[in-house]
Amino acid sequence: MTKGRVLSGMRPSGKLHLGNFSGALENWKRLQEEYESFFFVADWHALSTDYAKTANLRDYIYQMLVDWLSAGLNPEKCTIFIQSHVPEHAELHILFSMITPIPWLERVPTYKEQQQELKDRDLSTYGFLGYPLLQAADILVYKADFVPVGIDQLPHLELTREVARRFNFLYKEVFPEPQPLLTDFPKIPGTDGRKMSKSYNNAIYLADTREEVWEKLRTMVTDPKRIRRTDPGDPEVCPVFSLHRVYSSQEIIQQVDGGCRTAGIGCIECKKWLNNALTEKLDPIRDKRSQLINNSSMVKGVVESGAKKAREVASSVLEEARAAIGL
Repeated sequence: MTKGRVLSGMRPSGKLHLGNFSGALENWKRLQEEYESFFFVADWHALSTDYAKTANLRDYIYQMLVDWLSAGLNPEKCTIFIQSHVPEHAELHILFSMITPIPWLERVPTYKEQQQELKDRDLSTYGFLGYPLLQAADILVYKADFVPVGIDQLPHLELTREVARRFNFLYKEVFPEPQPLLTDFPKIPGTDGRKMSKSYNNAIYLADTREEVWEKLRTMVTDPKRIRRTDPGDPEVCPVFSLHRVYSSQEIIQQVDGGCRTAGIGCIECKKWLNNALTEKLDPIRDKRSQLINNSSMVKGVVESGAKKAREVASSVLEEARAAIGL
């Protein structure tokens, strides 16, 4: 029995942080063992909002690929490639754009949300309006069976399913309707308590040294009501405890929970235990990263091989779509 096919991608934003690791990469590592998996660097998607800031794009792509490989994505078990290296994505996007009503794109929740959030740039472009349709092409050009998503991303996947149904109705049954693999992504707080994000300057990166990680943890916010060492705290409102829940053992989590509530431990001791857990998690990634960061030929080989494999699948599906239309 053949494995189902999974596809997922990530916009290149440079070095990845713990939020990216726990929110996506650890899930991808599991998926590559269970499915025929395609993972791509969504460089065209990066242009939909950052088209005016491309000076660092190539470096961002390289840094992200290094982090992917360092974190455990295995090109022997999955296909890793760069979106723009597989032009079939773009051609299928064009074909879909001919049949997709504009209101379908305008009702995607992130369309208006990001226009409100990203007021520092002009998003009145076709590329921004149409990026969910490019996502549909990304998925359907491989006839992906499953797409790992969080619940907030379901509207994007539903648009993909609608596009597949419309194409199949107008022409011929070509595209399956991909199903969601609903994933409960852990919420990873940054050092200031907000969601971990490069834009907030509150992130712990996979590339950080042990010293850099400890310095960030040492100054990380905790329960604001725990002012003195002798004050009992509330782990439920402490961002450091949220990280313990993701990275520490159950034994340590219980010790931190009880010690914080009774003032049996101080915040520095709590942070040291978290630092130990992160060191155990990140050291193997750091070691692999140090081997890859200056080995551009190896990384280049991975994405060239991945693009070749991706194009073999995508070109076959695209030819079906062309034939169905009559091109």
